[in-house]
Amino acid sequence: MPTNADPSCIFCKIIAGDIPSYKVLETDHTIAFLDINPVSVGHTQIIPKYHAKTLIDLPDAHLADIGPLLKKVALMTGAVEYNVLQNNGAMAFQHVPHVHFHVIPKTRKDDGLVLDIDANWPMRQPAKEELAETLEMMKARA
Repeated sequence: MPTNADPSCIFCKIIAGDIPSYKVLETDHTIAFLDINPVSVGHTQIIPKYHAKTLIDLPDAHLADIGPLLKKVALMTGAVEYNVLQNNGAMAFQHVPHVHFHVIPKTRKDDGLVLDIDANWPMRQPAKEELAETLEMMKARA
C-alpha cells in the first residue's frame, strides 16, 4: 500500500498492485498509468503514492515529483497539444478522492477533452476594485 493509504481507495489499490494497471512511469513518490476509460489515445493518470484527497492535503515532496512526470508523459504521447486536468472535490468533478492529474492528448479538434470557450467558459468582467479586494483577501490567506 502507498504511504498514508486508504484501503478503500481504488488508486491506492492500483499503487499497491492489488488492481492491475498499464503502468507508463513510476518514481518513489508517483505512478503514471493509462486511463482505462480514455477520452483520447494516450490519456494517462498521474497520481502520488501518498493518499491525499486534494492538492492541499498533499505533502510538497510528493507534489514536486509530479511535475516532471506530467512533462514526460506529455512527451511520451507524441501529441503536440494536450490538456492537463486536475480536480479537487465533488463540485470540481473529482470522482476519485485521491489527488490525480489527467494528461489528455489532443490529435484532432474534437479529440479528448472538448471545451467551447465562447459557449461554456463562464467569464466575468469584474471592476478593478473587486479584483483589488480579491487580491488582498488572497494575500491575507498566504
